[in-house]
Amino acid sequence: MNVTLRQLRVFQAVIELGGFSRAGDALGLTQPAVSRAVRELEQALGLRLFDRTTREVEPTAAARRLQGS
Repeated sequence: MNVTLRQLRVFQAVIELGGFSRAGDALGLTQPAVSRAVRELEQALGLRLFDRTTREVEPTAAARRLQGS
């Protein structure tokens, strides 16, 4: 498992801000860069962290455990 601090910061921003675009704006990243970081984190952990639709992003139970809530 190779998890980076950047991936964790992106993950936390997505949870706190409720979306990939908003997280990207806050972190100075593009939405595709945020999506890529989350996808890489999910692959490294072997977990799905977000349920995504075209209108919303919801953290999964695994994401809430990782976040510590």
